[in-house]
Amino acid sequence: MIRLDKLLANMGYGSRKDVKLLLKKGFVKINGSLVKDGAAKVEPSRDEVVIGDEVVTYKPNIYFMLNKPKGVISATEDDEHKTVIDLLSADEIRIYEPFPVGRLDKDTEGLLLITNDGNFSHSLMSPRKHVEKTYIAKIKGKVTEEDIEAFAKGVKLEDGYVTKPADLTILEAGSYSQISLTITEGKFHQVKRMFIAVGKEVVDLKRIKIGKLELDQTLKPGAYRELTGQEMEWLIER
Repeated sequence: MIRLDKLLANMGYGSRKDVKLLLKKGFVKINGSLVKDGAAKVEPSRDEVVIGDEVVTYKPNIYFMLNKPKGVISATEDDEHKTVIDLLSADEIRIYEPFPVGRLDKDTEGLLLITNDGNFSHSLMSPRKHVEKTYIAKIKGKVTEEDIEAFAKGVKLEDGYVTKPADLTILEAGSYSQISLTITEGKFHQVKRMFIAVGKEVVDLKRIKIGKLELDQTLKPGAYRELTGQEMEWLIER
């Protein structure tokens, strides 16, 4: 059950104050009966809510793909920096109190999921789930076959932690190398620390894939869109 005023606010019909005015003017009906009390309880899957002639379709959760740009932090609010939630321009999204699924460093760009579904977030980010995350990166230093072997075994970080095996692919080798890396965990600054462990430095880092879900290449940095049904299945099934 959910309060009528909250349901209408969540569905983008305005603030609680706006909704109160709609109710007061007699625009809202539940199962054909006029309702003016915002505290009235509604069962969205059973009750029909109508504003004027429009039937309200309730959506309890939201799921978005964001192409996170550099310089933005993966948080819901911050006094000093722009957050990924600040990039969401529509009030009807913000009313859901969304949050990022996991995090990308401030200077890392790419695929980030936004939702208000805690269970969904946990299913993807819990260390026990071993969800694959793929990055492409520019590395200062020549990445070698020895690095591939080291990553495949797991590398020892500066704090003594040994990472789980990771799949490193060299796209271009040189004084600056281009690589692809797939990991199944998400320690703090993990990709950067893994390369430091083999004497190299990450210059640019972008996440392009979570599980089977790939970043939509048509999304410019800072742009976002809802996940499709197929994409949701990829994330849920794994």
